[in-house]
Amino acid sequence: MNESAPASSSITFSDAATPEDLLSFKQAFRRHAAGVAVITALDSSGTPVGFTATSLASLSAVPPLATFNMARSASSWPALAETDRLVIHMLGRRNRGLAQIMAGPAAERFSGDHWTRGPHDLPVLTDVTAWMQGRIIERVLVHNSAVVVVQIETGALGPIDAPLLYHERFYHAPGDVLSD
Repeated sequence: MNESAPASSSITFSDAATPEDLLSFKQAFRRHAAGVAVITALDSSGTPVGFTATSLASLSAVPPLATFNMARSASSWPALAETDRLVIHMLGRRNRGLAQIMAGPAAERFSGDHWTRGPHDLPVLTDVTAWMQGRIIERVLVHNSAVVVVQIETGALGPIDAPLLYHERFYHAPGDVLSD
């Protein structure tokens, strides 16, 4: 994938991708801005775990289903592989520091007063734009990753805020509103 190539250029990837192909693949997705969410749960000993996710998506409104992807090498995967319940948090612009905490060292993610116990004793982050507690109904293992499907059971809306976005390895908030 050539950085200066026209948008109509194509590239073919295979399981035996070259390092250049892998770099191009990663660069392409870095150019795709995504909303920032945090997923929290409890491990088998009741210790809170969590991580930032940019792959969160609504799967269905009826029933209310959400999905996200995660690497099975992630520090939170063992807990997510075992637990049935979790909390999905949507972050706003004001939550940039929270996103950085939850993307930092696992041992430091729940140090502080930025969370409380919620439904099923799950960790719920405070002052987020929305949170939803749900039950994992499916885990689909794909190579070294997993697609997790969650049926939403309860939640709450927080204060309205511009969404927090992740793009080109940096946090952003939307700029100008584009109109027709």
